Amino acid sequence: MAAQKINEALEHIAKAEKYLKTGFLKWKPDYDSAATEYGKAAVAFKNAKQFDQAREACLREAEAHENNKALFHAAKAYEQAGMMLKEMQRLPEAVQLIEKASMMYLENGTPDTAAIALERAGKLIENVSPEKAVQLYQQAASVFENEERLRQALEMLGKASRLLVRGRRLDEAALSLQKEKSIYKEIENYPTCYKKTIAQVLVHLHRNDYVAAERCVRESYSIPGFNGSEDCAALEQLLEGYDQQDQDQVSEVCNSPLFKYMDNDYAKLGLTLVVPGGGIKKKSPNAAQDKARGQAAVGSHADEEEDEYSGGLC
Repeated sequence: MAAQKINEALEHIAKAEKYLKTGFLKWKPDYDSAATEYGKAAVAFKNAKQFDQAREACLREAEAHENNKALFHAAKAYEQAGMMLKEMQRLPEAVQLIEKASMMYLENGTPDTAAIALERAGKLIENVSPEKAVQLYQQAASVFENEERLRQALEMLGKASRLLVRGRRLDEAALSLQKEKSIYKEIENYPTCYKKTIAQVLVHLHRNDYVAAERCVRESYSIPGFNGSEDCAALEQLLEGYDQQDQDQVSEVCNSPLFKYMDNDYAKLGLTLVVPGGGIKKKSPNAAQDKARGQAAVGSHADEEEDEYSGGLC
């Protein structure tokens, strides 16, 4: 079966090369027909699991389409070549070709297809190079945003934010989350704004920036419905516990369902949040004074009992 497919592919390549030849009566290569034959050869090689030869056929198809000024079809062929490289586990090279395809889609005036290609490349490389995946998702988000497809842009930004948190690139994660929150506010998805505020606060506290975390909550009071929401109450309690170095209070908030059932990367931030100073709970001055007064009262009562019996039982 494989040998049959390989022979079929080779026949298509021979036809393609014939279409590209010029002569006395044929001054211009027939790029369109050649591209079709190379495409058929690529499919046959792929079915025979000859992925490297399939990749080469795809690249020749792309070149023929480019010569024919058919940018969209050329981009598709480059993308297919990238997918052949994926099958060969040559992921950085695969991403490079898919990026090239996305640029051609943009040049052709099909930005949605370009953004989808960038997302596909991000998924391919995510486990190998999260840094590259973040870049690809952010590029896809920009393309979607330019096309006013904000929900798709938010999906890409969300993927980038989570990868940044996972990689402990917290400064960049804070900026990415702010971008997400701004767009959610623009489309009036206020409940999700509250969740993004929680994520922002956790990121800022892991950056040891209490001021930024507090400012983040304060600015969110302008979001309709935030003040008085359970999200707001929990964040105020969290910030109070963090400020008072009360690890018990911080852990109680972070272990609440509101925090535990967030996206896994943000839930982990909550579960690993440690307050500065070793989590020793500070006693308020009033509490200290009450304790002192209590000790004094006990001492005074003891003195009275001693005086009562100082003369003996008689």
